Amino acid sequence: MRIIFFAGKGGVGKTSVAAATGIKSAQMGCKTVVMSLDVAHSLADIFDLDRGLLDQNRGLPIEVADNLWIQELDIQEEIQRYWGDIHMYISGLLNRTGLDEVLAEELAVFPGMEEVSLLLYINKYIREKAYDVILLDCAPTGESLRFISIPTTLDWYMKKIFKWERTLAKYIRPVAKRVTDIPLPEDNYFQAIADLFEKLQGVDQVLVDPEITTVRLVTNPEKVVLKETQRAFMYFCLYKMNIDAVIMNRILPETVTDAYFSNWLKGQQRNFEKAAEFFNPVPIFPVNLFSGEIIGYDHLRDLADQIYAGRNPLERFYKEEPYQLLKENSSYRLRLKLPFISKEDVELSKLYEELVIRIGGFKRHILLPRQVASLNSVTAKMEGRHLNIVFEGDEHGREKE
Repeated sequence: MRIIFFAGKGGVGKTSVAAATGIKSAQMGCKTVVMSLDVAHSLADIFDLDRGLLDQNRGLPIEVADNLWIQELDIQEEIQRYWGDIHMYISGLLNRTGLDEVLAEELAVFPGMEEVSLLLYINKYIREKAYDVILLDCAPTGESLRFISIPTTLDWYMKKIFKWERTLAKYIRPVAKRVTDIPLPEDNYFQAIADLFEKLQGVDQVLVDPEITTVRLVTNPEKVVLKETQRAFMYFCLYKMNIDAVIMNRILPETVTDAYFSNWLKGQQRNFEKAAEFFNPVPIFPVNLFSGEIIGYDHLRDLADQIYAGRNPLERFYKEEPYQLLKENSSYRLRLKLPFISKEDVELSKLYEELVIRIGGFKRHILLPRQVASLNSVTAKMEGRHLNIVFEGDEHGREKE
């Protein structure tokens, strides 16, 4: 099994690169599915399929070539498949507040439903060994990071909140019915959440297993786009996902000699050199700007040939793990690769067995082994591209004197 995320800023060519990689993978004889994680699906358009404007095949995979499928989710279909009791309760609750019934049903499609549905499919395909290769055409950076954080967030919710919430609702529900007409969720609502969580079990481990899953960042040689790519690089590292390549798309070829483009050429060259410095030693694959739109199987195949230039697209091009936990005498050191930041950008806190790391608007909970969690002296230091967090104390949690 091989899983590859194609992520980056909106408009850099992620869909084209993911589709092109899918063609290359399928030509190698691997059963491959390219899945769109973006609400604004465009996979079918890239392949130039003869379909209606809103036809998403009910969110099921479509075979587009030998060994190659594409899948664009339809959230309304997913609600019927997976979210019945949950959606029914939320829409009913909104309807009680005075909202029109149809509007209440629309608003009950809350953020995260589509992402969880995609995770359900990924885990289903992994468990059933339905495909050899899963390629994920990600939404723009911020939404992609929300997607990869969902397993951790759900795991935290199920362990810390869910059982308490379910038990509380059971005892309060009879009393609440006497004093208010706002319904508390019935037990089938909680059971539906538990069933969904069970279907997701194990997907978090697959996503951070570098032998299976890697991220490829798609970018352009432009200053603003590179800044976004740097942020994405850092946040994917924070979530322990291995980045094995950066694809530098839409480079003006050297054959362009028109004076109008001279500043563009100089700027792109300067930005390419900066990118090589930023992301070293992760390899950068340069891709020239095509003379026309990349639409249809043949153009996508040509794009794949230029990206990979004879290389195996399923290879792991870079293998360093984003973070490691090392034992050093009586202390432990958590070493995280977090490039492009200083120590002042990082907020750390330790809550029981969890280390909470906040960088900008993103927060990551790292579950610590029991022997590390018992140590209550925590210090941190930036060393180059790595944040080193040292845990010290004795086996009873007392700090060393």
